Amino acid sequence: METRIARIAATVLEPIHITCYFSPETAEHLTAIGLRPGRMVYYAGRAAPMGAVGPGVVTATFYNFSPGPIAKNIPRAWTLASPADVVAARLAAVDAALVRLLGEAGCESPEVVELNELAREATAACTPEGRPLYAAYADLEWPEKPYLAVWHAASLLREYRGGGHIAALVQAGIPGLDALLLHIATGRSFTREFAQPSRGWTDQEWDTAAKGLVERGLIDAENTITEAGLKLRSELEAATDRAAMAPWEALGEAKTNRLIELGGQIRDQLATAGAGPKGVFVR
Repeated sequence: METRIARIAATVLEPIHITCYFSPETAEHLTAIGLRPGRMVYYAGRAAPMGAVGPGVVTATFYNFSPGPIAKNIPRAWTLASPADVVAARLAAVDAALVRLLGEAGCESPEVVELNELAREATAACTPEGRPLYAAYADLEWPEKPYLAVWHAASLLREYRGGGHIAALVQAGIPGLDALLLHIATGRSFTREFAQPSRGWTDQEWDTAAKGLVERGLIDAENTITEAGLKLRSELEAATDRAAMAPWEALGEAKTNRLIELGGQIRDQLATAGAGPKGVFVR
């Protein structure tokens, strides 16, 4: 089985997972339990499965976010709502969002039920070593509803892959902001207008990191990725694919391809329903 299949599977599951970041239900549910609107919802919502951790842990596991804004929200968030309450509110938000986007019939479709079975089987091969954020999510109870279990499985597989990606970046000597800039420089990623404020970096920090990447020959003066930068990113993605293969090797090629087919159908249904964020990705 070619390792690139891990990347393909990630691309169809990612849109399912990110309903928790871009749907209005998330902000509504998490502010209703006491969190402040804005970045606190994201930081606390994603970090809550790890418990009442401090800003250093959140910065380390999120990797490409500025530590300053995180420290303004964490651990304050835990004085407003417990991590357990945040986890429950976030799941309730995803429940409401998926029902709105897919409809009750869509949420209960045979395709969702089958995708749940395949994704859950894949996650059984994931292990927690070196992947703290994945490990925290893996300690949570599985939702009973199949469509929520699909979202939970997509979250597990996403954070599992993410842990391997961070390991590859650390090995290559690419800190979080540099990794973000390289990704944007491909022209197939976030817009700077979204990425910089959402990750909390100042203009000075952003420009200093860009200057360093120019000096290393990884991007040019127009912030476009160079051949050397493309080669590095290709190596990083290949390393990430290799580190993410355990669930797909366990599932097998035929079942993995079926998961990709079903995940693609759900992804497309979400996009048609308007789930995709506006002004976030370069089109």
